[in-house]
Amino acid sequence: MLRAAITFFVLAIVAVLFGAYGIAGVSMEIGKLLLVVFLVFAVITFIGGMFQHRDHNIPQNKGAKS
Repeated sequence: MLRAAITFFVLAIVAVLFGAYGIAGVSMEIGKLLLVVFLVFAVITFIGGMFQHRDHNIPQNKGAKS
């Protein structure tokens, strides 16, 4: 998603260079929207990872016979 946002920003810059201001504006708005969505998902993932409990102890197989 971040790659798509960067692509739209680059498309907007290229469109401005060629004088296509309408396409540049639309591309910039799409890029901003994708960037905001990416940041929201990144924050949700970060907060979710903070509250996730992981047990790193290796379970002992007490009932196994050698």
